[in-house]
Amino acid sequence: MKRFLCILIAFAAVFSVSAKPISLSSPDGRLKATIETGARLTWSLERDGEVLIAPSEIGLTLQDGTVWGAGTRFRAAKKRSVSEEIDACLFKRSKVEDHFNEITLPAKGFSVVFRLYNDGFAYRFVPEKAVTVKAESASFSFAKDWNAYIPYVSQNQETLESQFMSSFESQYTVSPISGWNPRRLAFLPITVAAGGVKLCITEADLRNYPGMYLYNGNASCTLKGVFAPVPKEEVQGGHNNLQSIVTAREPYIARETSTLPWRVMIVAAEDRELAQSDMVYRLAKPSEPVDWSWVKPGKVAWDWWNDWNVYGVDFVSGINNETYKYYIDFASAKGIEYVILDEGWAVNGEADLMQVIPEIDIPMLSSYARSKGVDLILWAGYKAFDKDMDGVCAHYSKLGIKGWKIDFMDRNDQDVVRFYERAAVTAARYNMTVDFHGAYPPTGLNRTYPNIVNYEGVYGLENMKWASTDVDQVTYDVTIPFIRLVAGPADYTQGAMKNASMGNYRPVNSEPMSQGTRCHQLAEYVIFDAPLTMLCDSPSNYLREPECTDFIAGIPTVWDETVCLDGKIGKYVVMARRKGSKWYVGALNGLEGRNLTLDLSFIGGGRAVIFADGANAQRAGRDFTRKEVSVPEHITIHLAPGGGWVLEAGK
Repeated sequence: MKRFLCILIAFAAVFSVSAKPISLSSPDGRLKATIETGARLTWSLERDGEVLIAPSEIGLTLQDGTVWGAGTRFRAAKKRSVSEEIDACLFKRSKVEDHFNEITLPAKGFSVVFRLYNDGFAYRFVPEKAVTVKAESASFSFAKDWNAYIPYVSQNQETLESQFMSSFESQYTVSPISGWNPRRLAFLPITVAAGGVKLCITEADLRNYPGMYLYNGNASCTLKGVFAPVPKEEVQGGHNNLQSIVTAREPYIARETSTLPWRVMIVAAEDRELAQSDMVYRLAKPSEPVDWSWVKPGKVAWDWWNDWNVYGVDFVSGINNETYKYYIDFASAKGIEYVILDEGWAVNGEADLMQVIPEIDIPMLSSYARSKGVDLILWAGYKAFDKDMDGVCAHYSKLGIKGWKIDFMDRNDQDVVRFYERAAVTAARYNMTVDFHGAYPPTGLNRTYPNIVNYEGVYGLENMKWASTDVDQVTYDVTIPFIRLVAGPADYTQGAMKNASMGNYRPVNSEPMSQGTRCHQLAEYVIFDAPLTMLCDSPSNYLREPECTDFIAGIPTVWDETVCLDGKIGKYVVMARRKGSKWYVGALNGLEGRNLTLDLSFIGGGRAVIFADGANAQRAGRDFTRKEVSVPEHITIHLAPGGGWVLEAGK
């Protein structure tokens, strides 16, 4: 993937730094950041003269006691302005505009870089050589006590330290910032409704450093970064002996690192601007200029959510060769690129990917899949993969396996963050893709290594196998486009054919259902970013629903253009995406039925297929209509409670 310069507007200015505040404006002049040095190093942010973030202290303390930030004597500062276009790889648009103003404050041993885009602010510390970081001060002091959408860590809540073990899957608690639960950490991203704008805190280009949690322990309007220290002692254990459990930690958060992440504050005047943000991708390290054309996006016929529960066949279904040949036949018939062998193909409890259960013959299945034009992906637990990642990649790539779904890392300390990069590099050496599960949300590493085709870090549809009836997945679905998906793609695993209208949902492990309507599920393929996208349901169920299945099987997973047409966080979202000459428009609804009028003039006419909630969809979630129409310039659509709507137009 290459970057090329379309326009480089640059003024390179050098000026001395004193205790006088330093101002930095966005290219359009609407955002203004103020950096103050001296006794403290702080930043603040305003938009159109309204203060959003009051002075917020930042800094680093090194293992030897050196402090970067407070009291630092900065040398002559440098300013620059850049406007360029990035060629994006496996993303929601093929071109990404990168237009910013920047100030760099150099000091002895390090510098601090501050950037302002039209849609946000970012800063990072840049060491001149590798350092060991004892602590980081990262604070976000909001001007008012606004409401925040908080993804608290939902597991291991005994102490704050115990919450460093997390699957990064939680629904959102909406609360004033001052009402933060002092017993809970939250992971990124977090969105704050700051009056007329939305602010989204996240991080980018996280590599050899721990991920950031946020915390507020004193009922103030300030959120502070919290970081897991480097593990000192670990034991193998957890789920099927596939996890690494930290039993002791070092007195520092990062050892010998020269790469610190960007701290990011995205600013959106309208909710829809968050849903189409590419800030994290812009700030991530570009990939090396090598051939990535072997990375193939697409859909995956998935086995685990539907519990290998196929029917109308003459064999007993389960984790066995006959069942997987059935999945392969289904994928081949529908033009689905992949089949995954999820947990169960390797001997349980051994954490050894070379030990395959006798019911599974991987060389035979791989050969059979290739004969049908289908590729296979294997699931792997974290410790099993980490034990000998080069060996297992070499072995299974020779058998024709094309990728890995690696699960149960469940941490974001420096050691696990480094594992992500090692896994991506090793897999790429063998032309294999990686889908990270049990994972923290993305921070742009998928730009650096385009063979990272997805991440979990989302409260996805898998939870509907066991979630209680008071869980509101429908509202979550129309919230994540403005929070979690701002960070990057999500392996949400949509596609349920058993659809429970509001009030009819119940957990059934072997025959699970979704909340909301059939068209709600179809729209998720347009709304949610996922270069590698699962079809979660049983092939037997899909074969009974050819119209919906053909739509899902045919939809692209990476795009040339993405525009969020409308949306309100927690209420609804409407997205338009283009691949080549073909447009897809999807509308996803929350709990309240609504009518929306959409401007479709950008499509330019032609014919379209429309899927819409049926007249009784609010009672029978599977009720939908499909019709072919001429594309109108404007259309008014009705969305049932928990409903959806999709349009496919063009050739």
